[in-house]
Amino acid sequence: MDYKPKGVCSNNIHFEVENDKVTSVVFTGGCHGNGQGVAALVEGMDVDEAISRLSGIKCGFKPTSCPDQLATALKEATGK
Repeated sequence: MDYKPKGVCSNNIHFEVENDKVTSVVFTGGCHGNGQGVAALVEGMDVDEAISRLSGIKCGFKPTSCPDQLATALKEATGK
């Protein structure tokens, strides 16, 4: 699935969910190392756990962040 994040530097988040687990995440744009780090940490994680851990994270003075946008994408994709 692809999600167009809002209010952050990355311009796309591609992710896959199987059996309620995050199986892959790729951020396009933004801080490449941070995107890779977040992806590596959430891959294999239960969707609810990923949403819980990532929701509400802010980037500097922005009201959101790439991890928070991933949580939003997971919520939208799974209806949680």
